[in-house]
Amino acid sequence: MKAETWLFGICTVFFLLVAPAYWFISYDPTGTSALTMTFLLTLLVTFYLGAHARRISQSGAPRPEDRNDAEIADGAGELGFFPPYSWWPLWAGATLGMIVFGMAMGEYWLSIIGAGLGGVAVCGWVYEYYVGEHAH
Repeated sequence: MKAETWLFGICTVFFLLVAPAYWFISYDPTGTSALTMTFLLTLLVTFYLGAHARRISQSGAPRPEDRNDAEIADGAGELGFFPPYSWWPLWAGATLGMIVFGMAMGEYWLSIIGAGLGGVAVCGWVYEYYVGEHAH
């Protein structure tokens, strides 16, 4: 995990140095804001990987990816919960499309209807594991 942290840390420092230099050379607000956001995103990933590496190193055992003598089977085990098929992301995306279309066309009533349906879609997506076939 330390290699990934160092890699993103170097990228973070690079974008930290390049963003102001780009501004002073070009005075382009669009490119400067894109480089600033790239810096912030790489900083976020660096912080996450560093915190995760510290937490793993406190447990005592290194990750199989960090050991030279590790086998593929050492990384086996439960990887987490992966949800089954769901129709709710489709409806959430469709309502977002309705909201954006209503805003772009100036039809705010369509955006309001889309926001109401979007609330239903997001609630259905969040609570789909409490009712029905996949209830816990």
